[in-house]
Amino acid sequence: MSVDVRTVAERTGRTEPNPARRRRNRPRLTRVGLSVLSVALGIVIWDLVSRNYTAFFLPSPLLTWRGAVELVQDGTLWSSVNASSTRILTGWGLGVVIGVPVGLLMGCVPWLRLMLDPYIQFFRFVPPIAFVTLAIIWLGPGEASKVALIFYTTVFIVALNTLAGVLSVDELRLRAARALGASPVRTLVSVVLPSTVPHVVTGARLAMGNSFLTIVSAEIVAAQSGLGSLIWTARNYAKTEWVFVGIIALGMLGYLFDWILRMVSSRTLRRYGVTF
Repeated sequence: MSVDVRTVAERTGRTEPNPARRRRNRPRLTRVGLSVLSVALGIVIWDLVSRNYTAFFLPSPLLTWRGAVELVQDGTLWSSVNASSTRILTGWGLGVVIGVPVGLLMGCVPWLRLMLDPYIQFFRFVPPIAFVTLAIIWLGPGEASKVALIFYTTVFIVALNTLAGVLSVDELRLRAARALGASPVRTLVSVVLPSTVPHVVTGARLAMGNSFLTIVSAEIVAAQSGLGSLIWTARNYAKTEWVFVGIIALGMLGYLFDWILRMVSSRTLRRYGVTF
């Protein structure tokens, strides 16, 4: 006599556990957990390696932490972070605001693209550090010179990415818009610009990373505040742990800025295909 297990289970009110549900209930390492584990492992390796060298050559994580506490207590770290952040955001914002229209115009107006292309291709290979001296001579040692270097870093990257987005728009969509009677401005707003948004966001993210490279060079050469100046000052006083504090602060600040940009873009521009 055969017994239907499912019938018995239904009569007794007991059901077999779902294997998929059981797998979902198992503890698992999340993305955050893996990141924390990776950072902890890196700190352990750093500590083990630092024991074989002097504090001047490679300070330990504990010594670096003490240096960070010292810089926080006297206000140096916060003022440096604030100075560098202000310069980066100002120059980067101006570069995005100018770079996007320039890229759109170059993509939509062929003769303008041919005229501006030699300058774009020339200056994008000249690093911002090459203009530090000229920026100081022309704009002075104040904030304008640093912001101008960040702007220079940003505008070409954003313009080129925007141009690439315009040129990658499907020709069939453009023909369909024209066939339906859309004007050039209407086509730009309804077809070209939405298709270009992911490229603009990518260019803005790349420009943000390059802005951090530029600000350190500019602050080392001509600045009394900022993370670059902090790193250079630490060198003069043989405080290698301060150098590590400045480097870690730059990395954390860049990660924070990029995370904010990704979160804002993915939530506000998702309908344009921006996802992270």
